[in-house]
Amino acid sequence: MLYDFVLAPFVEFEFMQRALVGSLALALGAGPVGVFLMLRRMSLVGDAMAHAILPGAALGFLLSGLNLFAMTAGGLLAGFVVAFLSGLVARTTELKEDASLAAFYLVSLALGVVIVSWRGTNIDLLHVLFGTVLALDNQTLVLLACFATVSLLALAIIYRPLVLECVDPGFLRSVSPAGGPTHIAFLFLVVLNLVGGFHALGTLLAVGIMMLPAVTARFWARDITTMMLVAMATAALAGVLGLLLSFHTSLPSGPSIILVAGFFYAVSLPFGPVGGWLRKAFPGRHLEA
Repeated sequence: MLYDFVLAPFVEFEFMQRALVGSLALALGAGPVGVFLMLRRMSLVGDAMAHAILPGAALGFLLSGLNLFAMTAGGLLAGFVVAFLSGLVARTTELKEDASLAAFYLVSLALGVVIVSWRGTNIDLLHVLFGTVLALDNQTLVLLACFATVSLLALAIIYRPLVLECVDPGFLRSVSPAGGPTHIAFLFLVVLNLVGGFHALGTLLAVGIMMLPAVTARFWARDITTMMLVAMATAALAGVLGLLLSFHTSLPSGPSIILVAGFFYAVSLPFGPVGGWLRKAFPGRHLEA
């Protein structure tokens, strides 16, 4: 019974094996990035940038159809352009960066949908918006693995200044000029993982596998390293269980993965040992000196 429900889908069906590998690659790359987005209070920035990559990917689709490299290059370029323009608007006008990002991502989302609808069909539009994790091919899996590797290596390099910027950005600016380059490198990693998530989960759900495990991990750990590990484990488990849920119930695979991640978050709200509702209602006794 356990074999038929848990192992058989991944043993007997190649498309499930590919989806599993892709989901695990996304978990390894997006989980830690999501933790730093949350700690830097940039969660909604990640959502805005996820929508912002759509017109670039749509232009790649317009020129080459569902070509992996054209859509990837277009998505990366669009993400960087929107991040740069929103920062420029925030620095040269009185508009805050979150408001400028909101304006850019709404226009980007509408433009991307129009471009895809102009050339493609409703099926192509659903592919772009919600992804096709069950249809990942070898090229896409290699791309996702490369994105995860680059993301982990880059985080290892910028880890110290990134943590300092989360804790005390003023102190980092006073002792080191690394703040600006670190911020740019981190935005690059955000866009990189969002484009990877776009291929598997679509532009509307790509940020889900990044943020839901991160906010879940916040209820189970206090130090950043443990939070990153919990976020990766949560994202990986959500991928496995979401694929199984999709397989056995014929639900869409991408939304199933995000729903499982949302379930983990819902469980963490009351039962999480770090700031959960029960922990706040019944705090443990403090040690006396």
